[in-house]
Amino acid sequence: MPPAMSQINDPKIAFAYLRPACVLLTKEPTLANVETLKEQLEHVDEASLQQLQEYVLFPLRFVLKVPGQKKEKLVQAVAEAVSHVLERTCVRSWDTLHDLFSELCLCLSSPTDPGKPAETSEELKLAVLRCLDALLHAAYGDIVFRLYEPMMLPGLGAAVSLLLALGEKDKSRDIQAAALKCLQSLVLHCNCSQEHVVPSSDERRCVGGTMASFLPGITVAVARIISGDLRQGHAVTVRAMKVWSGSVGLVMEDSQLQSTESGKPPPPDLGRITQLMVQRTPDWVKGTAGKLCVLLKKIISCTSAHEHWKVRLEMVELADHLLAACGQSLKECVGPLLEALVGAINDKEPRVRERCEVALRDVSQRNQSSTDSKNLTDVLSENLHSLATSLPRLMRTSDDQKKLFVLNVFLGYLKVLGPLVSVVLNSAAHLDRISKALMQVLELDVMDVHIVEERSYTDPIESTSGPHDTSTAHTQRKHFLYFTDEKIFCMLMEICRTLGYYGNLYLLTDHLLDLYRQSSAYRKQAAMVLNEMVRGAAGMAAQARQLDGGEFQSRPASKEDLKAAVVSIMEEYTSLNNWHLITVSEETDIDRQDQQVLSPFSLKSITSSEILSASNSLQVIPSSSTSPPTSSSTSTLHQLNSNIWQLCIQLEGVACFAQALRRDFRPLLMTSLYPVLEKAGEETLLVSQAALSTMIDLSEACGYSSLKELISNNSDYLLNDVSVNLQRLSQHPQAPRVLMVMLAHSDCNLLPLIRDVVQDVLMALDLSYDHTAPLFISVLHTLIKALARWFPPSHHRTSKSPSFRASAEQEDFDICQFLLDYRKQKELAEGVGIEVDEDEDLEVPPPAECDDAEDPGGPDVKAELPSHLSITKEVMERCIHLLSDPSLRLRLKALDVLEQCVFVLSEKEDELLPMAHRCWPALLQRLTDDPLAVLRAFRVLCTLGETCGDFLRRRVSKEVLPKLSSSLTRQAPISAKAGPVYTHTLAYKLQLAVLQGLGSLCQRLDLAEADLDAVCEACLPYLSCRQPIKLQEACLSVFRHLIQVDPDTFWLTLNEIHCPSSYTPPHPDLQPLQLSGMGKPRDEYSDNVLKLLREEFGSDSDR
Repeated sequence: MPPAMSQINDPKIAFAYLRPACVLLTKEPTLANVETLKEQLEHVDEASLQQLQEYVLFPLRFVLKVPGQKKEKLVQAVAEAVSHVLERTCVRSWDTLHDLFSELCLCLSSPTDPGKPAETSEELKLAVLRCLDALLHAAYGDIVFRLYEPMMLPGLGAAVSLLLALGEKDKSRDIQAAALKCLQSLVLHCNCSQEHVVPSSDERRCVGGTMASFLPGITVAVARIISGDLRQGHAVTVRAMKVWSGSVGLVMEDSQLQSTESGKPPPPDLGRITQLMVQRTPDWVKGTAGKLCVLLKKIISCTSAHEHWKVRLEMVELADHLLAACGQSLKECVGPLLEALVGAINDKEPRVRERCEVALRDVSQRNQSSTDSKNLTDVLSENLHSLATSLPRLMRTSDDQKKLFVLNVFLGYLKVLGPLVSVVLNSAAHLDRISKALMQVLELDVMDVHIVEERSYTDPIESTSGPHDTSTAHTQRKHFLYFTDEKIFCMLMEICRTLGYYGNLYLLTDHLLDLYRQSSAYRKQAAMVLNEMVRGAAGMAAQARQLDGGEFQSRPASKEDLKAAVVSIMEEYTSLNNWHLITVSEETDIDRQDQQVLSPFSLKSITSSEILSASNSLQVIPSSSTSPPTSSSTSTLHQLNSNIWQLCIQLEGVACFAQALRRDFRPLLMTSLYPVLEKAGEETLLVSQAALSTMIDLSEACGYSSLKELISNNSDYLLNDVSVNLQRLSQHPQAPRVLMVMLAHSDCNLLPLIRDVVQDVLMALDLSYDHTAPLFISVLHTLIKALARWFPPSHHRTSKSPSFRASAEQEDFDICQFLLDYRKQKELAEGVGIEVDEDEDLEVPPPAECDDAEDPGGPDVKAELPSHLSITKEVMERCIHLLSDPSLRLRLKALDVLEQCVFVLSEKEDELLPMAHRCWPALLQRLTDDPLAVLRAFRVLCTLGETCGDFLRRRVSKEVLPKLSSSLTRQAPISAKAGPVYTHTLAYKLQLAVLQGLGSLCQRLDLAEADLDAVCEACLPYLSCRQPIKLQEACLSVFRHLIQVDPDTFWLTLNEIHCPSSYTPPHPDLQPLQLSGMGKPRDEYSDNVLKLLREEFGSDSDR
């Protein structure tokens, strides 16, 4: 035996080496003998094995031919050994090929039912299938084509049936894939790395004619595999698609059918086999193409949106192969195949996109060179028109995956057409169909009640110092009638951008504006399309690709064309009909007060017959001279929501136009910024948010670093418009809103410019408080808040009381000094040493005299107030009068303004104290007003206490504390017994506000002992654990402040309620300390008292 390390390359030696194993296997067909032969075959090289092929195969085939039932392991080993031989040799004998082919098929088939696969192990099936595949690859060209002769039709048909059954019904993925790979080899469409026989045209025609007999069975069964369970894996699906593509491409190939139109009749000696043969006549081709089209559509629907990219890539390969090979015979399938290709052009996988582009380019070139087929542009435009026609129906009836695929196809058609889109859109039918399809698909769901309910009663969002810090402004997500997936909306917007990129900008703008004007049903959709179309025309976010390689090179529209289109669109958006829309569901307090302001005037320009004559126009703000509109005509939920979304979309459009033009949009700010600021002050939350987002986009697109810079650089003409419009409030009721937004998003550099406008507002207030106060009070509030933000007080008054605790802590360590101080205070109280102290005081000259001595002859001229302080003082004077207004809303707003005014004036005590004196009587009345007003008034009182300090001590002690103490005492039993619902009542909120502010008020005013006792007595009930948690916490904060003022007193007070331990005198001569709280059992106050003693005094035994 030769050494195992080298292969035998001499046929004679190889024969001698293999002969014993072959003879033994023939005599004893056992598994061990097969394994021995297989091992010896490893030591023979390919050339020697080729000469000994039939000799080696004989014993292996003999094992398969032995009658009787054979063990599966034995058959499997034989199949593996035969595969080894076939993979290293070529089959040159037809008999060998035919016999092996038949024997392997018998191994796969059931003995009882030869038409079905045998119930054998998966390993055996897999080994036989691999052997069969190796046999088909090993057969010589002139030999393998004999398999497709008419005489072989029964045997070939049985093999195809077995392979289809295994590929469709077997549970093993490997067996399915192996069976399908054998079918690939049978239809001459194998894609493995081995060398394959390249058939001549006649041979291919012969194979195609034979396989035509099996085409219906193959295509139907394989289509079932492709559309089968996803759990079979992508590899099986890809194999099945290759089989389907190869079999259809082989049988329906144009070159074969053209040469077989006058086919020869079958030979007469075939007998009944002629019934199996198919003549590929024109009628047969036409009928088969129709049936294949049905299957193809099913395959496309299952694979075009498959989750695995290799399946989608194979779909592109299938479409490209059939379009190239069967474009004439499968005319009915050209549309679906082209649709599949176009749909894959936007695939998320780059490899799929690249292959699709190559395929589409090849299709374009073939169609351009073909004389008897329609031009590709015509085919695409027809398909596009057909798809646009069915798009609304598909969007209503399909699932989200199907919708996304359809829109991908639609977008693909546009990208394939490229610059020719403008040519297609010159057809009125195409333009109308595409635009109407978009109008129907983009229809919004405007029945959400939350859109109308969300209000924006607060002031506009204040800008911060950083650039674009407010860029996180919330944007409401749109809800559509026919889809919910955000990917679908993004795809529709991409379609609109692509239309703008490739289409004629003027034509599209005019047509869409016509739709915008024609019907209110299309207005929101038309605006959305216009917005994205302009972005696309500017080359923004349009992923356009040149697929046809033609001479047309598309590029973004010129700045002049863009600017002309933008101007025409914005004129329509900001026109009276489309900008001043009703967005409130009913007449609110604000509306009624605005009606009072505007009642002396009439809005003739708004209610003119020219505006109201159009039946489909949206509703504009009605004239105050007319009767309020009825709910049936103007306030339906649908109409109000529609108006709100209309404004939001138009505001988004302004932002889109600015992003498209960038700095070239700056000249248009003169006409667009003021309307946007109007909507930023809108009461409806959705509109105000959209306007704020638009302002941010405007500032960024036009090159401004922040909203402050945007408003500052354009404040001259903005304030001019505000000033003029304030004189005509009847026609421009939104002017105060613009001023509010400017104040909220500006800095102190705006103050000199707005001074005259502020004086106009104050003058209007002086002339008619009843008419103008409701309208301007919000402006004044925003103004004072802006002043407080621009000019924060440089210092605040500080209370002396925080030092008490520090001194008390020092006293703990210096008892002698404490006793000496006590003796001195006692002597002073008895009148001892007063004369000495008075003499000492007279020796020190008062500071005021020193100040006067510096300038003895100077006039007593009061320095001029800074501008912001003078404005604040004037506003505060007006607000004092408004504190007694009959309208609760106005009183509340006036209290808010008053609080801000106190804060701004706090840096100038000489001005603050007289104003505090003037507002005191009116403020005191508000403490007995409606509970809402009491809350605000007490907040103002706390702010006054913080800023005015000692000035208010006597007033608070005499006029405020008794009322607050009695109120707290009266409500304490009620809140202690109340349930959880009580926390939602106004009485609870009032208690909480008073307790939260009372402690700091007492500390800052440094109230006398009697007042502190009254406060303590009123607050003690709230230390009960029966009170609501927040009231207990607020009460604890009151006592923490009181302890800061007089720690000793309140230490004693708390220990009188509950004393946790006894105190032993440090010396026997001292009397023991007796406190009423000693020895008491735990009660409802114990927990909070102990908490205060631990937090404020360190431990229970410190004193």
